[in-house]
Amino acid sequence: MVSGRMKPCLIYVFASCFVVSSCCYPLSAIGEEWNWNFESPREEVRPHSARLENADEQGDILEISADERSGLMGQWVTQRPVKPGHYYRFRVLRQGHGLSNVRRAAPVRLLWQDASGESVLRDEEARGTYRPSGRPTAYPEFPADGETNQDGWTEISEVYRAPSDARQLRIELCFRWGDPHSRLRWSGIELQEVPKPTQRIVRLAAIHLQPQQGTTPREKCEQFAPLIAEAAQRQADLVVLPETLTYYASGRSYAEVAEPVPGPSTDYFAQLAQKHQLHLVVGLLERDEHLVYNVAVLLGPNGEIVGKYRKTCLPRGEIEGGITPGESYPVYETAIAKIGMMVCYDGFFPEVARELTKNGAEIIAFPVWGCNPVLSAARAAENHVFVVSSTYTDASADWMVTAIYDRDGSILDQAREWGSLAMAEVNLDEPMYWHSLGNFRAQIERHRPVVSSSESTKSSSSSNAGP
Repeated sequence: MVSGRMKPCLIYVFASCFVVSSCCYPLSAIGEEWNWNFESPREEVRPHSARLENADEQGDILEISADERSGLMGQWVTQRPVKPGHYYRFRVLRQGHGLSNVRRAAPVRLLWQDASGESVLRDEEARGTYRPSGRPTAYPEFPADGETNQDGWTEISEVYRAPSDARQLRIELCFRWGDPHSRLRWSGIELQEVPKPTQRIVRLAAIHLQPQQGTTPREKCEQFAPLIAEAAQRQADLVVLPETLTYYASGRSYAEVAEPVPGPSTDYFAQLAQKHQLHLVVGLLERDEHLVYNVAVLLGPNGEIVGKYRKTCLPRGEIEGGITPGESYPVYETAIAKIGMMVCYDGFFPEVARELTKNGAEIIAFPVWGCNPVLSAARAAENHVFVVSSTYTDASADWMVTAIYDRDGSILDQAREWGSLAMAEVNLDEPMYWHSLGNFRAQIERHRPVVSSSESTKSSSSSNAGP
């Protein structure tokens, strides 16, 4: 069963797959209709460029290739007319060969311009913790990579609204810092006017409670039931509970309260998630044979376990208590959003939230005993992701808070009394534009550094197929 508050999300997915366009510009005559030109920031780093008509089953192709030198840069460029305030779906196919890191080397940049080719302002006021006032410049858009087919063609696609001052869209198909003898090909380009997409509106909630009563796991779990019911009454889609809640004030060890997942505690919360038709994230201790993990478990509105995350960063107390760290950063696609989880001490390390964001997380659920709230805000801002934290720390302690963090790190709502909720309604499809940066989230994959050889190997094998 799908609740009424989830239906807009499903409608959005349907609309995104089946749109009726009022105009479409296919890449059928790359030399004439689209009026492509090739540019390079400096002649000494200019790569080779070529127009290939009817090159293969993809049709016409724009190619960029490097000689024996590294670090060459250039881009195919064109401008297309747009109607101010209308929505457009941009799409192109890209195939690479010999690139060690395709996400950085082969971005698409889209720039909104006026009739004379100058930058325009966005219609929305800038948002952000710093410099939040005024209309920012419409800095470049960076559409995201999609699926790659068996022939190595990756679809890059996104829907955008043209600013009110825009009259044309500058399209740049980029080749950056290429490896020697590497090559990019672009084909199948489209710019379609589409109806306004349905927005995904999600209500996020976090419970602020210390389960002081009782000593058994069941007694601890039952103390959260009234607040889960209250969150459901207020139409919450996702409710986050605190860390290791069956251990808190129990007088027992980690191992003594640890249970398998699925197990009695997940069964209890699963029936509450199903009863109230919402998603729950619960902090527990998991037993897997002889090992014990600090886990966050995601439960769905059908009463199923959607997935779990095993805490990867362990503080000294958990190490001394015999807990084992996790090794992965799963993100789960649900009816409301792509949800990742981190737990307490994870918040002190930027790698955890970054890995979750790299894996697609739009919301990070954060069961947390205590943490520096400045770092929690940083995890949200540096990844442009919503963070939902549930803590045992008193609101007066000037430390961690039970709150909903916006994508700029500001707090949308905070629970200040024990036995209360933090709640906020957010729009997952509304980009957050900053002064000087634009939509920073879209730039993360294109601009973040390469920090390991394994990433380069993965990029080369997954996205750079070709003859």
